[in-house]
Amino acid sequence: MPNPDRDALIARLPKAELHLHIEGSLEPEMLFALAGRNGVAIPFASVEEVRAAYSFSNLQDFLDIYYQGMAVLQTEQDFFDLTWAYLERAAADHVRHVEIFFDPQGHTERGVAFETALSGIERALKAGEAGMGITYRLIMCFLRHLSEAEAEATLDQALPHLDRIHGVGLDSSEVGHPPSKFQRVFARARELGLHVTAHAGEEGPPEYVREALDLLQVERIDHGNRALEDPALVHHLARDGVTLTVCPLSNLRLCVIDRLEDSPVRRMLDLGLKATINSDDPAYFGGYINANFRAVADALDLSVAEIVQLAENSFAGSFLTDADKARHIADLRAAAAL
Repeated sequence: MPNPDRDALIARLPKAELHLHIEGSLEPEMLFALAGRNGVAIPFASVEEVRAAYSFSNLQDFLDIYYQGMAVLQTEQDFFDLTWAYLERAAADHVRHVEIFFDPQGHTERGVAFETALSGIERALKAGEAGMGITYRLIMCFLRHLSEAEAEATLDQALPHLDRIHGVGLDSSEVGHPPSKFQRVFARARELGLHVTAHAGEEGPPEYVREALDLLQVERIDHGNRALEDPALVHHLARDGVTLTVCPLSNLRLCVIDRLEDSPVRRMLDLGLKATINSDDPAYFGGYINANFRAVADALDLSVAEIVQLAENSFAGSFLTDADKARHIADLRAAAAL
């Protein structure tokens, strides 16, 4: 149930967001504005119609409208505006570091140049660091419903820009597209010095989490809910301190869980797993990071210690340097003690 003291704690804690698809922060108002600016026809007559369409029964239902909305992103300025709007929301939620995903294949297949998307996003991230003090890492995702050869081609496109990209991820339709499908391209990304992470165990089985760990050698698991079905896998995750980027409101809206009280967050903490709280695609799922913290804290009646642990895990599980992690965690503990 709601708790004003707990809400105040969540509001003031510094935190990192590790699971955010920048295209998924496209609010209906901006979708309409960009459609008008770029002369893109959309199948909605109003912002209200868009919001009404944000009712999903599974991941694929969501992805269908997600890719449709992406069509309004055409110019470097569009990507700047999208990213800047997210950073303003993140700053209001006291986010101090972001590690955001972007989907270049979702843009290049529409005729938008790789450089156009990258430059707009990066320009906003640099401005956010300079003006808001929000540091960042940028993670390029491969769309798993496409082939590994297409992922290889995307990595080729990224080669001239590797000083601007910090990692690779794997997203889109999970069921039927196991991590093993992308084993070669992930090996190549690791050889190039990129961080690696992958969505696994959201709708796919625990075996997908195991494949991501063993075959892709990922450093983090995005979602990871279904890992809890396999005790040996849980032991592996706990032993190796693998961070799980959980997205409570996303899980609810995509019917991964029936109610927030079914969120795996507390059980993960109880099992010694490094769970974190994130917003995933906040424009579609009803809330940015603090809304996710509040929702799961209220549903599970999380303690102060559990909330602080979740925020601490977000920095510990980031791709920041050890010194930067330690600095953020010290600031967090000081804020928690106020």
